[in-house]
Amino acid sequence: MRQISIDPITRIEGHLKIDLDIDSGEVKSARSSGTLFRGLEEVLSGRDPRDASRITQRVCGVCPAAHAVASTLALDDAFGIQDKIPANGRIIRNLILGGNFIQSDVLHFYHLSALDYLNPEDLKGLESHNSGVKDLQTYLESTDGAPFTPEYSGDYRLGAEISEALAGDYLQALEIRKKAHQLIAIFGGKMPHNMGTVPGGTTNKPDIDSITKFRSRLGEIKEFVNNRYLPGIVELAKGYNDYFGVGQGVSNFIEYGGFYLEGFAGSHKQTSKGLEGGVISDGSDSVKDYDLSQITEEVHHSWYKEEGQGHPSKAKTLPEADKEDAYSWVKAPRYEGKPHEVGPTARMMINYLKGNELVERELGRAMDKVGIELDQLPSVMGRHLARAVECKCVIELMEDWVENLEPGKPSCAEYEMPESGRGVGLTAAPRGTLGHWIEVAEGQIKNYQLVVPTTWNASPRDEGGKPGPIEQSLLGTNIQDPENPLEAARVVRSFDPCMACAVH
Repeated sequence: MRQISIDPITRIEGHLKIDLDIDSGEVKSARSSGTLFRGLEEVLSGRDPRDASRITQRVCGVCPAAHAVASTLALDDAFGIQDKIPANGRIIRNLILGGNFIQSDVLHFYHLSALDYLNPEDLKGLESHNSGVKDLQTYLESTDGAPFTPEYSGDYRLGAEISEALAGDYLQALEIRKKAHQLIAIFGGKMPHNMGTVPGGTTNKPDIDSITKFRSRLGEIKEFVNNRYLPGIVELAKGYNDYFGVGQGVSNFIEYGGFYLEGFAGSHKQTSKGLEGGVISDGSDSVKDYDLSQITEEVHHSWYKEEGQGHPSKAKTLPEADKEDAYSWVKAPRYEGKPHEVGPTARMMINYLKGNELVERELGRAMDKVGIELDQLPSVMGRHLARAVECKCVIELMEDWVENLEPGKPSCAEYEMPESGRGVGLTAAPRGTLGHWIEVAEGQIKNYQLVVPTTWNASPRDEGGKPGPIEQSLLGTNIQDPENPLEAARVVRSFDPCMACAVH
C-alpha cells in the first residue's frame, strides 16, 4: 500500500489536502482535509441581525450572492416578514443569484477545470488564426506556463481542433465572467459582495435603464453559453467518455432548491421555486421531500468540540485544534445519518425526475449528445455536463424574470425588527444546497450556523466511519502514476470545491 498526499489541491477556492492510499494503482482509501479555520459563525455572535447579510458574504468571494440570499431569507423568517416581500424584490434577488451562478459556472470550467484536459505543450506549438489562442500563447510565454502550472502531465486526448476551440475560449470566458459580475452590480450595487440583497427584499427599485442594461448583457452571455460553453463540454465529454464511469461516489443526493417564484421562503411554508429541491436515496429513481429535522453536523473527525453539535439550528462552532482522530476543519453534514452529494448534478437529477420541463428538455438533449443515461450523471464528466446544462437553464429562467419586473414599484417591504426570533434560509448555490440558521435574542444574534455545499461534499468521515462524498468518489480510481496523480485531481475538481465556504 502506497500513501500519497496532494497538498494543496490547486485551482480551487481555499485550502484542501487529499490523502490517498493506493494499492496496485487503485485508490483504496481517501481523506479530504480542510486545512484552514476561519470561524465566521462566531464573528456574527452579538451583532445586529441585519449585519448578517453583509458579513456572511465574506465567507466566499466566488459565491457571495448565494450567502446574501440565504441570509436574507433567514432574516425574513426570523422577523416574520417572509410573506411581505414585494414581487420586484423577489425577482431581483433571483436575478442577482442567477448572475452569481453564471460567473461561477464559467469560472469553474474554463479557468479551474479545463486546464486538466489541455496540454500546454500542444498549445505552445499550435499554429492558429484564433486571436484568443494567440493571446493565450503570448500569455503562457510571459508567465512561464501559468496558469497550467503546477500541472499534471499525461492522458491528454483532445485533438487539435477541440484543444484550439477550448483554448480560444479561455480569455473570452474572462470577459463573460465580467459581464456576469455586471449583471449582479446592476441591481446589487457591486460585486463580489453586493449591497442590494437585504431583509424585506432588495434596495434597488428597477427602472427601464437598469432592465435594458441587464437584458443586453444577459443576451451576450447566453450566446456564449449556448454556442461555446455547452458545446465545448459536449465535445470534451465525447473525448473522455470513460469519465462518466469515474468518480461516482455516494448514491444519495439532496437539494433545497432555489429561485423563489411566488409566496415566500422560510421554515414554515412550501413555496414554488425555479429549481425544485428534494432527496434521492440509495440510487433511487424517485424523489422525496426533504425533512430539515433530519439534518445533522457531526465532528468526530473534525477539529471541533463534540459539545453543542447536532442539528444546525442549535449547533456551535467551538474549535479544538489538537483533537485526537480529527483531520479536517470541515464538519460532516449528514441527512438521515447518511452522506449526500449536493450540487448541479443533484439539482439536475432531482428536477429531471420531478418533471421540470426546462430541465427535462435541456438535460435530455445533452445526455443524448454524449450517449449517457441519468444514472451516469454522478461522475467526473457528468458533473461538468450538469453544471453547463444548469447554466443554460438559469439563463432562460432569468430572461423570463427580468421581463416581469415592474419599473417604479417597490422592491422592499417596510418592517420593524423584533427583539427575538428564529429563522432559516434555504437556497441553491452554484456548488449545491445552502442553509443558514439564525437565532435572535435581545435584538442581537445569539447563534448563527451555516451548512454550505462543500461542507457536504468535502466532509470527513462521520462517527460511524462513513466517508464523505469526495472521499467516496475517489475510491476505485485508477492512478497511472502516483507521482503524477492527474486522475485524482480531475475527480476532486469536478465537484468545484470551495473550501473557504466549507470551513467558514
